[in-house]
Amino acid sequence: MAALENAKGTALRYACGNVLSFFILILIGVLAFSIRLFSVIKYESVIHEFDPYFNYRVTQFLTKNGIYDFWNWFDDRTWYPLGRVIGGTVYPGLTLTAGSLWWLLNSLNIPLSVETVCVFTAPIFSANAAWATYLLTKEVKGTGAGLTAAVVLAMVPSYISRSVAGSYDNEAVAIFALIFTFYLYIKTLNTGSLFYATLNALAYFYMVCSWGGYTFIINLIPMHVLLCIVTGRYSSRLYIAYAPLVVLGTLLAALVPVVGFNAVMTSEHFASFLVFIILHVVALVYYIKGILSPKMFKVAVTLVVSVGVVVCFAMMAVLVAMVASSPTKGWSGRSLSLLDPTYASKYIPIIASVSEHQPPTWPSYFMDINVLAFLVPAGIISCFLPLSDASSFVVLYIVTSVYFSGVMVRLMLVLAPAACIMSGIALSEAFSVFTRSIKFQMPKLLDDSDPVPGDITSGNSVVQSNQTKVEKHSAADKSEGTLKERPQKKSKKKEKEPLEKASIKSQIEKKLLVLPLESSVLAILLLVLLGAFYVVHCVWAAAEAYSAPSIVLTSHSHDGLHVFDDFREAYAWLSHNTEVNDKVASWWDYGYQTTAMANRTVIVDNNTWNNTHIATVGTAMSSPEKAAWDIFNSLDVKYVLVVFGGLVGYPSDDINKFLWMVRIGGGVFPHIKEPDYLRDGQYRIDSQATPTMLNCLMYKLSYYRFVETDGKGFDRVRRTEIGKKYFKLSHFEEVFTTHHWMVRIYKLKPLKNRIRGKTKKSKSSPKTSGSKKDERVKKNPWH
Repeated sequence: MAALENAKGTALRYACGNVLSFFILILIGVLAFSIRLFSVIKYESVIHEFDPYFNYRVTQFLTKNGIYDFWNWFDDRTWYPLGRVIGGTVYPGLTLTAGSLWWLLNSLNIPLSVETVCVFTAPIFSANAAWATYLLTKEVKGTGAGLTAAVVLAMVPSYISRSVAGSYDNEAVAIFALIFTFYLYIKTLNTGSLFYATLNALAYFYMVCSWGGYTFIINLIPMHVLLCIVTGRYSSRLYIAYAPLVVLGTLLAALVPVVGFNAVMTSEHFASFLVFIILHVVALVYYIKGILSPKMFKVAVTLVVSVGVVVCFAMMAVLVAMVASSPTKGWSGRSLSLLDPTYASKYIPIIASVSEHQPPTWPSYFMDINVLAFLVPAGIISCFLPLSDASSFVVLYIVTSVYFSGVMVRLMLVLAPAACIMSGIALSEAFSVFTRSIKFQMPKLLDDSDPVPGDITSGNSVVQSNQTKVEKHSAADKSEGTLKERPQKKSKKKEKEPLEKASIKSQIEKKLLVLPLESSVLAILLLVLLGAFYVVHCVWAAAEAYSAPSIVLTSHSHDGLHVFDDFREAYAWLSHNTEVNDKVASWWDYGYQTTAMANRTVIVDNNTWNNTHIATVGTAMSSPEKAAWDIFNSLDVKYVLVVFGGLVGYPSDDINKFLWMVRIGGGVFPHIKEPDYLRDGQYRIDSQATPTMLNCLMYKLSYYRFVETDGKGFDRVRRTEIGKKYFKLSHFEEVFTTHHWMVRIYKLKPLKNRIRGKTKKSKSSPKTSGSKKDERVKKNPWH
């Protein structure tokens, strides 16, 4: 009866724990969603940044024209005159997800606009990512660690920066897909279920559809499989977890148009195939070992290893031959910049020019993961106590993500889930130790016994009491079934001894982990304070640092809040005051926004797939006015848009980006040389600037009439007076400047007509001041 009551109590406690965990997960999802709504509350429901505007425009096309037109869509409003095949150059996961949500909501008679669905897609999937983190961490260290990791991920600033309401970018759904793929891999590794292995391949397929960072998965999982093989942890579960992923995952990845045969032809995927071969060789060795005698096994292993080495060398030779035929050895530019952080700055300035591709600083780690940086080492130590296949995977995950985040600040987003998992494990283990210490010593305090923690006598008393309990239970069992157990009396005595020893041993081990009561209470209070500091920092980051959309800017001063809506003002002017087929030239940062908001054709945009085309625009901006006019006129450009922050102190303007235009243009057109724009190695726009700098198109379009604002021409970003204050434009005319001078639009002047049939006036002819004919000849600028 006592055993039955204990079983019922345990089942009831387990059921209550599951219900409580479910409601906690619901609250975590609400927290993850609501903390990302500051951008909508403080500003408005608007798309943020630059890339999300292209995704929004594509989603509009998908919902309006259908999936088949989407796959075959040729966009002639971008990269004029080349155009772009959208279906074959975009990762469709985000677009299809938002389009499906819009279709489902409208099917349920919830008439939300496409823009509203796009704005709230990222917060919705942040809740999904928190739940996926719970599932993954639960497989590694249990429910407590899973709940802690989920609530930490729901608020981590690094993830908030790419998932606030309005941040409609690929990472909005890709981080969820990344974590969920890792969860299904660990689940398959723990259970050996082919069902979960199939789901793992499907989750990997969704990740491939969503983000180019899927190569991180297809390299990290093979590294873990190889680690398990080398450390002697091979099992059939490992084979089931990996083999279907490589086969089904690769086949499904090849179905994505933007990936295609790159899934089997590029170096980023070769590691998975090599480990796939090694795994089968190891599986064959284990199979042979099970059916042969030890002597025959040695002979068979020698044969298998010999054949395997020959096959591996043959495969390596084929791979080396394929890789050697590529100038980049089969690697993409971004992958090479991850393996060699100096590669992009040396050979591909278009990649190095992107701010999120720069290495992070130490303060950015504290900003993006805050106190988690101090908890990660404790989580790693906990994963080794004891070390399992699942815990070794998350250790490998955190190590690799730390390296990649140190190379590229954008990959802090990949580090955030790993840091949250490790921090959740560390906090869960710490709370377990401290609460167990308090629980173990509370009865003694109530009995006024006040034993000293760690005292030998108290430990002995605990052991003795457990010994008496074991003896009483054994005596009761003996009295109940004397007749039945008489033949097995000797065997029961033998089983009783290891049971008692195991009970004593477990009590001693628990006793060793008991800390003093005062220390445990103080440690819990410190952890609560640490958590409170983390929550305050995360709320501040969500409300202030990452909620402002880049298209609407604000600033605070002594006279209140100022809103700068110059970007939308400029795009609205283009939309209402230019022809539909007019071409607009600008630096590639603003291409997506110009196409989506002004609905005008652009020369380059944020896709950056054609370096020569971007270099042409950079060369035009770096050239004198006449040469720039010739370049833009050859591209049918009618308007040129520049962003200028010198009046209001906006640092991300085109003058600060100008050296990248020079470098990218000079990489294709050698007559553009960076030293010509520098004075003694310094980039200057004041009176010490070089003549080349003062006469280039970017300088003139940015500072034209700027001296009229304050009479001095003081640039608040560069904190100096400009060098060339008074000049006129001969080939461009200013047509619009926004209220705060942040966006300036110029129109190309048409060529003046030549007057044919006129001969030069001879020197011997008398000068008649009253002749209108002679006046016309004199005023003609082409003679």
